[in-house]
Amino acid sequence: MEYVEKDHLTIKQWSVEERPREKMAALGNHALSNAELLAIILGSGTRRETAVELARRVLAKFGGSLRAIGNASLADMMAIRGIGLASATRIQAAITLGRRHRSEEVGKRTKITSSSMAWEIIQPVFGGLEHEEFWIGLLNRANMLIKTVQVSRGGISGTVVDSRMIYSLVLEHKASGIILFHNHPSGNIQPSDADKRLTDKICRIAAVMEVQVLDHIIVGEEKYFSFADHGLIST
Repeated sequence: MEYVEKDHLTIKQWSVEERPREKMAALGNHALSNAELLAIILGSGTRRETAVELARRVLAKFGGSLRAIGNASLADMMAIRGIGLASATRIQAAITLGRRHRSEEVGKRTKITSSSMAWEIIQPVFGGLEHEEFWIGLLNRANMLIKTVQVSRGGISGTVVDSRMIYSLVLEHKASGIILFHNHPSGNIQPSDADKRLTDKICRIAAVMEVQVLDHIIVGEEKYFSFADHGLIST
């Protein structure tokens, strides 16, 4: 009788306890390897390999780093044999949900007491983005975070921010203070002249509304720039 190695079998031919979905159901999320979790996201493999084998190849392409996968573009993903648009977008959607979940959990009922704390809350949202986004954090009188909201999304070199949208959000959530956040895809966290002008404009409008702009943070992957820490916030 000819012996067939397990690697040549489809996942359906594996023993039940070795199939990723069944393994998760029986043992929980933490029992699965990164390759097995990624295989569930992919849903299927190719004619020549299982979803787990394809997932291993995707991980190997990025040095086994989930951070590198999260930073990859759709084009980078689709350059891998066996990964089409559907698979690439599923991977990016899963990464984005993970970042938002982390940000939501860290920020939940949190009193903001420093720029580093504010950066830690929002960093998962911005980590590795290749385009610019502008967000605000809405706070109550005790500086407890109510919510973080995306105000605009742009390209590599910038994004347009409508200050009227910011203050409609302030009114909607009855916020007493706000923190401004945006990223620089280039990795340079130093504020531009445009960043400084926008901050001054928002601070002037906030003063009229009796809302305090606590900080404007330029978010980087490993570091950040705080306008408040550098004395650049008008009060």
